[in-house]
Amino acid sequence: MTVKLSDIQEARRILTGIITPTPVLFDDRLTREIGAKASLKAECLQRSGSFKIRGAYNKISRLSDEEKERGVIAASAGNHAQGVAMAATLNGIKSTIVLPENAPLTKITATKNFGGTVVLHGTTFDEAVAYSRELQAEKGFTYVHAFDDERIIAGQGTIGLEIIESLPEITTVVVPIGGGGLISGIATAIKTLKPDVRMIGVQSEAVSWVNPSLKAGHGIVAKPGQTIADGIAVKTPGELTFPIIQELIDDVVEVSEEEIARAIFFCVQNNRLVVEGAGAAGLAALLSKKIKVKSDDTVCAVLCGGNIDANLLSRILEQVLVRQGRYIMLKLLVLDRPGMLAALLNTVAESGANVIEVFHRRAMWLAPLGRVGIQMLLEVRDEQHGHEVHKHLQNAGYLVEREGQGDWEE
Repeated sequence: MTVKLSDIQEARRILTGIITPTPVLFDDRLTREIGAKASLKAECLQRSGSFKIRGAYNKISRLSDEEKERGVIAASAGNHAQGVAMAATLNGIKSTIVLPENAPLTKITATKNFGGTVVLHGTTFDEAVAYSRELQAEKGFTYVHAFDDERIIAGQGTIGLEIIESLPEITTVVVPIGGGGLISGIATAIKTLKPDVRMIGVQSEAVSWVNPSLKAGHGIVAKPGQTIADGIAVKTPGELTFPIIQELIDDVVEVSEEEIARAIFFCVQNNRLVVEGAGAAGLAALLSKKIKVKSDDTVCAVLCGGNIDANLLSRILEQVLVRQGRYIMLKLLVLDRPGMLAALLNTVAESGANVIEVFHRRAMWLAPLGRVGIQMLLEVRDEQHGHEVHKHLQNAGYLVEREGQGDWEE
């Protein structure tokens, strides 16, 4: 292999005082859910909001004076952008970052705030990469790859050292995979020190190249897809990372958008942690029972990033609340007279539900003349409470229908 434990240990020395050795947090709820001792490596609390500063600083700080003078360029789905911009600024170097045009605004703004010059190009990470290579050739920049670089991989591998020190009894480590730099570094560190530890990779079902590539025995470019895990939406296998994955990774599983959303919600609700889609992928695999564990296992999932757009986070949290039956939508008809809505709301209050929104529907529902349609979004304790609220309104004489969640094609 091209990356050795000594490279990771040297990276750790270089990163001392630069990065935050993020905590490994024991999770009681997750432990109960999966039936094994479970912890979370909260790399979402890292400087720049993700693990990327580790590899970026290890690479950029060791450039030659001539390479630094030319300035650096990188392509990114968002997190590498921030890591490179911060690392370059800390080293007094100019940085140019190419991001996809649909990159989250949070990541674009943060990259600029860290001192990077942002160029938006293409709709995917791979298109951004292609354009960054054009700019490199045109302007003479020094290239900093997001994952296919030995020093980048070594920097990310420092996470593996921290996991082993925090959990010497570790048996299973779960890591999201985009281009493979993170899992390659962590696996190199952990498998060298503790060869019996299982290394499990996780990809989004929407963009997954690892299993097809492992099956074929060579790199397979993934079909493009849409995912809330934009940080791991990488279609192309790395020339350095794929052989490491072939050698060191024990299994790779894929998770759905709904499973990722549930994991994001789980982190907010139970751990008070804000985690982006890519960062939650490993936890999603555990919660969905796609990774088999034994009762005597010690499991750690790496929450590799927390740079999620606030609007997207809000939508995810609300959707999970709907799926859990904690938000329900009811539709009713009442007499179109003063006091009718107040009476209805009093009846809702008697049931213990909380009214979030109320809409009057007349023409669009073709409500009978003299009556008005009422659509209510209610917050309830759980699915059972929702049924009780529905029944309470029926017993009070209201004709009530509960609206479904929709049947949308993916």
